[in-house]
Amino acid sequence: MNAPIRSVSDTALWVAMYRAAETERPDPIFRDPFARRLAGERGAEIVRSVSRRMTMDWPIVVRTAVMDELVLRCVQEGCMAVLNLAAGLDARPWRLALPKALWWIDADMPEMVAYKQRQMAGDTPVCQYEAVGIDLTDAAARRELFAQAAVHGPVLVITEGLLVYLDADAVASLARDLHQQEAMRWWLTDLASPPLLKLLNRRLGAQLQAGNAPMRFGPAESTAFFAPFGWREIDYRSTWEESLRLKRTARMAWLWNLLGKFGSSRKREQFRRFSGIVRMERA
Repeated sequence: MNAPIRSVSDTALWVAMYRAAETERPDPIFRDPFARRLAGERGAEIVRSVSRRMTMDWPIVVRTAVMDELVLRCVQEGCMAVLNLAAGLDARPWRLALPKALWWIDADMPEMVAYKQRQMAGDTPVCQYEAVGIDLTDAAARRELFAQAAVHGPVLVITEGLLVYLDADAVASLARDLHQQEAMRWWLTDLASPPLLKLLNRRLGAQLQAGNAPMRFGPAESTAFFAPFGWREIDYRSTWEESLRLKRTARMAWLWNLLGKFGSSRKREQFRRFSGIVRMERA
């Protein structure tokens, strides 16, 4: 099928299908009983097309599981609200063991919010839930959203699968706007490196460009990129290391591990930072 990814919103269908496949394993590391319904046939089509070019299931599964853990950690540390930017088809407000008093705000393009609400009609979130249709490139609108979310704070901000599609200026602007609200205490995101960005664009670039969803952001300085805007790293979970811990890793992982033992400490750290799940806090 030509151009299976027609817009950046289609990536939500794509990753939901991977969550569905993990849920349907006999030994799932998380359960998302809503994922297959949310992904639909379009999600299955995208996965079939992408899988011919690159294996993407294990990084998505690992990212989901690790972010689940870090969301719950923030709740244990006093988080009272979650602001999920470009929330896509994330079903954590329905599937995680969250406090009933927690306020969860999903924000995404209006058409994505409407689709998700139709698919989830009849299912009740476990916490207080609000969905906001918004174009996050509208700076004034997003600042208003951030101010409204801050009322419920302390707030955990999630940008799962978002930053890689933005350019550096847009990420910097987002970081500044979030930091202006003192209630924004934690920021949970995934982060690519320049080598990963190069690999993804070589393997998937044509498909993503066809859907106007090129991958752009993979800072050479890793989380130090965010320091000038008031954010510091408190958790860095290497996708590779977590894949080994969770037993959801790439084929021939043992060989990559063996080869890595012969590299310098600098090379090993570069490999560790190839891709990661990051929790930051206000500096």
